[in-house]
Amino acid sequence: MKKNCSNLPPARRQNTMPGRLRLGIAALASLAWLLASPAAAETNLKGDRIPAEGGDWILRPVNHATVMLQWKDQILCVDPVGGAQRFAGLPAPTLILVTDIHGDHLSSETLAALGGGRTPIIAPAAVREQLGGELRARTEVLAHGAKITRHGLTIEAVPAYNLAADRLQYHPKGRANGYLLTAGGKRIYLSADTEDTPEMRALENIDVAFLCMNLPYTMTVEQAASAVKAFRPKIVYPYHSRGSNLEKFKALIGTESGVEVRLRDWYGPAPAAQ
Repeated sequence: MKKNCSNLPPARRQNTMPGRLRLGIAALASLAWLLASPAAAETNLKGDRIPAEGGDWILRPVNHATVMLQWKDQILCVDPVGGAQRFAGLPAPTLILVTDIHGDHLSSETLAALGGGRTPIIAPAAVREQLGGELRARTEVLAHGAKITRHGLTIEAVPAYNLAADRLQYHPKGRANGYLLTAGGKRIYLSADTEDTPEMRALENIDVAFLCMNLPYTMTVEQAASAVKAFRPKIVYPYHSRGSNLEKFKALIGTESGVEVRLRDWYGPAPAAQ
């Protein structure tokens, strides 16, 4: 006798549905959910590529002093500020580097939002002192001249500070870190907020440098160009440069120096939500 399913309780009626049909409906429901959901963030960074051993370095300007870098499966975010919206659609960092305590470098809100609130942070002691709770707990202090290695990537803290008497109030010696990253046979320097210090000028074998320049907080384009000619990175990116004449900086470096100056847009709008 044919079973009358209409008299069965709802749960029993559902169980009489053929298995293939149930699977088909489940697949359609999953597809509908995916189509209705926001696009997932990238798992790999998109940006300028620097050939290196074991995989390219990928460099991506974000805004002002914020930059993201990737080598192999390691994704670094330096000075993340601007809230989660600024990083919409970008891959979650595996490591965060913070250089200084000022608001264009340090944002507790942004640190808490990135990487699901679990990403390790490396910073100078002054930054850790500004953080509380779990942010402080996952912050490792790196003192000037100290190095750590994570997943084949070496990170060294380089002093960042002002020299001119009228600028000492902004970045006193001993507080902020620049960073020197070494992996894949490449050396990448991020100056943070600084003038052309002896430590910067003494750098050697730098493949890529991110160099600040703006007044009254850091240095002039003339100082920056002079420093570049001293330590001669293969490629230099001006950043933290709002209001600076970057074309003048490029002209001062000149073509005979052998240094490639890359001008990128650091002050465009934040990415739209994905």
